[in-house]
Amino acid sequence: MTTWFPIAVTFVVAGLIVGVMCTINMLIGPKRPNPIKSEAFECGNPPSGSAWGRFSVRFYLTAILFLLFDVEVIFLYPWAVNLRMLGMFGFVEALIFISILVVGLVYAWGRGALDWT
Repeated sequence: MTTWFPIAVTFVVAGLIVGVMCTINMLIGPKRPNPIKSEAFECGNPPSGSAWGRFSVRFYLTAILFLLFDVEVIFLYPWAVNLRMLGMFGFVEALIFISILVVGLVYAWGRGALDWT
């Protein structure tokens, strides 16, 4: 239980801070509603058309590529923490991993997966 206590304290303090900030905002924050503020806002574009509009497949491809490379980069953190313990073997393995990522990125870029035009 002693190992989880600091984590529990962190969550409790974070929850208290969020609660206090939201309460202060509700009590002393300005309240000037108008029709423009209550309108839906989507990335700077005024809402138009149906919410069931279709997205291009390129949007999903870019999103999946972002997630893929983002998750793979997260795998580098444990390697970076244990670099001294892993020695040259770990360093070479990480270089191979990064080179595979670079080859995948170059391939996706060459195929036009990252172009928005």
